[in-house]
Amino acid sequence: MALVSIFETLESEVRSYCRGWPTVFDRAQGSHLHDEAGRTYLDFFSGAGSLNYGHNNPVLKRALLDYIEHDGITHGLDMATTAKRAFLECFQDVVLRPRDLSYKVMFPGPTGTNAVEAALKLARKVKGRESVVSFTNAFHGMSLGSLAVTGNAFKRAGAGIPLVHGTPMPFDNYLDGQVPDFLWFERLLEDQGSGLNRPAAVIVETVQGEGGINVARPEWLRALRDLCDRQDMLLIVDDIQMGCGRTGAFFSFEEAGITPDIVTLSKSISGYGLPMSLCLFRPELDIWEPGEHNGTFRGNSPAFVTATAALNTYWVDSRLMEKQTLARGEQVEQALLSIVKGLGHRGVSYRGRGLVWGMEFDDKTRAGRICARAFELGLLLETSGAQGEVVKLLPPLVIPPDDLQEGLGILDRAVGDTG
Repeated sequence: MALVSIFETLESEVRSYCRGWPTVFDRAQGSHLHDEAGRTYLDFFSGAGSLNYGHNNPVLKRALLDYIEHDGITHGLDMATTAKRAFLECFQDVVLRPRDLSYKVMFPGPTGTNAVEAALKLARKVKGRESVVSFTNAFHGMSLGSLAVTGNAFKRAGAGIPLVHGTPMPFDNYLDGQVPDFLWFERLLEDQGSGLNRPAAVIVETVQGEGGINVARPEWLRALRDLCDRQDMLLIVDDIQMGCGRTGAFFSFEEAGITPDIVTLSKSISGYGLPMSLCLFRPELDIWEPGEHNGTFRGNSPAFVTATAALNTYWVDSRLMEKQTLARGEQVEQALLSIVKGLGHRGVSYRGRGLVWGMEFDDKTRAGRICARAFELGLLLETSGAQGEVVKLLPPLVIPPDDLQEGLGILDRAVGDTG
């Protein structure tokens, strides 16, 4: 316990994940973590979605080591470097051009919330308006602008000041299909007495990860795109957790056939767990003045290196999506169906896309107990949802099928043990 005590005595009470996983981790490779006592854990957390290609992916690690041994630039602000050039060329050739996307690429600070702040700031600058519409159960980050468009009451309360200029609207199926999509939203927009200031933009997740694995239907997303076009609002898709292949295609919005005006990426864009984020937007929106949004660590060259290696390894064709993500997703779906059937469909449901899945329990405490029991059995899981009522599955996209099946078996046992 002496080794744990330094975390308890010196580190802030704000720490969270370590409370659910009370051990000291030492090494990780692929879909496994190892603690200092030598115990091995399967990882269905993947760094909250920042390790889509697994821990210490050997191809990405080799590229990073070669760059460091070459004395490549580590800290470059927004200077032109060979690492940044290689990434931009690769991103253009592998991601943007094949999808007929002409986005400009902005490097904000290397966190997801900074990408969201940049997107909100740019939308307001372009439209000359302050209001931004978000959705119920949304999560967009922990800085003040991002919190203003986040739904979770606990996280919002931490701001300590009023969170303004954000207006929530019902996410897909929030009203159980009893009200036509966007009826309330459009009525407010068109009614001069509604009190809704004309929004600059709408920000949305195609799958709400922290909000409980709430999956937007493609037709709902298309209707939202159409609404934004008709009402002169920019559409921002926050693809920080669901992008980089988590739902199958590189961008989670591809299935719906829409093109957002602004897209935020982070988490797995570096591929290696290194901090990195992007804000993408249509060229005509690029009205920034030089230095108008900057940050000391916006030029994270080691992340450029691993990101380039990830794109060249996994995204030059569709094999990752078809042979890994979607196939493994079907494996997860069948396992969850079996678990739900075993419970007689009582008090539990499941949903997801690609390799992001969730099990929701009517007993709001059960998901937390399942995750705790899973840890005891050697599996890392986290909860999501406004009350932590959803068990969230985020295994690496490259997880071997045997590892995935083993983890799903542990989940099945944990559900049974907490019944």
